[in-house]
Amino acid sequence: MAAGAVTLGEEPNVFIQQQAFRLEQCQKVIAFAEGEGRNAVFLAKRNHEVTAIDYAESGLQKTKKLAQKHGVDVHTQKIDLLEDDVPNEEYDAAIMVFGHFHKDDQIMILNKMKNAIKPNGIMMLEVFSEEQLKYGTGGPPELEMLYEPKEMLAWCEGHEVIHFFYGEQERVAGKEHTGLSHVIQLVLRK
Repeated sequence: MAAGAVTLGEEPNVFIQQQAFRLEQCQKVIAFAEGEGRNAVFLAKRNHEVTAIDYAESGLQKTKKLAQKHGVDVHTQKIDLLEDDVPNEEYDAAIMVFGHFHKDDQIMILNKMKNAIKPNGIMMLEVFSEEQLKYGTGGPPELEMLYEPKEMLAWCEGHEVIHFFYGEQERVAGKEHTGLSHVIQLVLRK
């Protein structure tokens, strides 16, 4: 089971804003563990056809409301990434922001993201690293739900890594995620 729904506000993630230019050739985008839709709506406003998936119906309802507020369409699908399959090679890009899963499931989730995109598709994510525990500025309070950079890099082998970052970033995303944080960022081409 993924961590409970956390309110991250309506502003899109800074990393997604900074890297969105890489998605210009991507029409169909799937947002994994999208929560309340802030990144999906941001990308829809940039003329992408976005599908937001999450296991929490409440988050998907908020995504629909946020999309309406901004005058855009976002497809929503209730999918439990631990149990359900995602469409294969249907999207041009897949994103995930702070989608935290138990260590035993992290590679499976990354594989589902990779499988969801077409050949040459873009995969983009930002997650908290294990170092985040020392910061106390958000994210799961247990090591087993955080990511380890060497494991992620090993998983990337054989793919074109466009961007990889491991270190400190200032994050303001609602009450639960504010201040200096320790993250892993990845942009990969399939």
